[in-house]
Amino acid sequence: LRSYLRDESSRLRLLRRFYEKVQALHQDPEASVDNPLLAFSLIKRLHSDWPNIIYSDEATRNTQALHAGLREVEQELPGAEDLDGAARALMRLQDVYALSVKGLASGVFQRAGQPPLYSPGRRASLSADDCFHVGKVAYDTGDYYHSIAWLEEAVSLFRLSYSSWNLEDRSSLEDALDHLAFSYFMAGNISHALSLSREFLRYADPRNQRVSRNVAKYKKLLEMGTGASARPLQRPNSTRLQSPPLCPPHTLLGPLPPQPAPEQLLQLSCSYETNGSPLLLLQPAKKEMVWVQPHVALYHDFITDAEAETIKGLAGPWLQRSVVASGEKQQKAEYRISKSAWLKDTADPVVRALDRRMAALTGLDLRPPYAEYLQVVNYGLGGHYEPHFDHATSTKSPLYRMKSGNRIATIMIYLSAVEAGGSTAFIYANFSVPVVKNAALFWWNLRRNGNGDGDTLHAGCPVLAGDKWVANKWIHEHGQEFRRPCSADPED
Repeated sequence: LRSYLRDESSRLRLLRRFYEKVQALHQDPEASVDNPLLAFSLIKRLHSDWPNIIYSDEATRNTQALHAGLREVEQELPGAEDLDGAARALMRLQDVYALSVKGLASGVFQRAGQPPLYSPGRRASLSADDCFHVGKVAYDTGDYYHSIAWLEEAVSLFRLSYSSWNLEDRSSLEDALDHLAFSYFMAGNISHALSLSREFLRYADPRNQRVSRNVAKYKKLLEMGTGASARPLQRPNSTRLQSPPLCPPHTLLGPLPPQPAPEQLLQLSCSYETNGSPLLLLQPAKKEMVWVQPHVALYHDFITDAEAETIKGLAGPWLQRSVVASGEKQQKAEYRISKSAWLKDTADPVVRALDRRMAALTGLDLRPPYAEYLQVVNYGLGGHYEPHFDHATSTKSPLYRMKSGNRIATIMIYLSAVEAGGSTAFIYANFSVPVVKNAALFWWNLRRNGNGDGDTLHAGCPVLAGDKWVANKWIHEHGQEFRRPCSADPED
């Protein structure tokens, strides 16, 4: 674009010079085409100069170069799926963190009447066209709760700049009014739908037959007493993470709401752990007990910055949209938005060393097939994972194809920090753990009797600001029989 602007600026300078030359020829009101030189100049200009200007080879070359430049990078550019996914991410952040749409449009991450949850160094606001697209994504899926909020903001911004045109806009006040009116109609607010449709006819296209028919329809419904009182809009059940206490926006460690019971508090402590392993004697693991039931521990400084960067670099080229188990298959799902890659221990000495460290920390056997390869996951804009269990809840799950039993334990390593959001929320236990760079979160998925621990239902809260990277290691129950034996209590 910079190259195109430079070349076009040069062409326009030449065009202005030609215009000034033409203007100079007409400045003398006494000038007459009786002058054969003036007559020749006029005839030549009208015959060949103007067509050369209008059908300029240079203008064509500049445009072709711009198109060629786009074609070169087109495969790397975001597609329609990416754009719609980004719009859905904004709506997810709006829901989970109870953010004001008007605030988001002006670049402020704020709940109504409260201080901002996150203050970026550089505020980025949304245009009317941006808000329209978010609302249109909701509109196209019949989600009128979100479409009304975003289209209202689009209409408000379009009204401020009515009759001015922006090169990059693909929508207009008319488009926003049209979609907003129908959204209100579908939500049951017919009187407002009528008002917006009349505004459309007044300012946009008085001859639009479809909108005119809608106006007549809305008037008739109101005369019949239908839709006189609008019912309150209901948020669709699009996410189970709409409880702000479980998804705190900040990443600072501190008291987690709600506080553990007094008897649990006595068992929450910090300690240096060697687990009887020679590997940890010189550099013990820094263990923080986060919760007792389920057993969740956070190991600080588990990896170094250099190791984290190496793992991210190894996984980067192989990242693909994450899938989830669905019956006996695996597929993409809206409740898990992330990209992931799998790394074998042979991929790099850093991965091999990390496997040895995790084995020393847990005392479990991580050799294949007793543990899965290291899964590296990247959560970008609004990236999240709705509540789920790591262990299989059905024997038909693809997890059993490894023939090494269910997932007995999880180690999740935070490879990056985030500015806000991204906490790991344990739903039934009602607590969350913020992202702590280079730390490893460990919990048991199965009880000692082999049954799944229902208290481990957990979720990855949406990333409000930043780029969240984690590495997961899932350990299976076969091979651990003598490392984590059953207890005498069958209920344990």
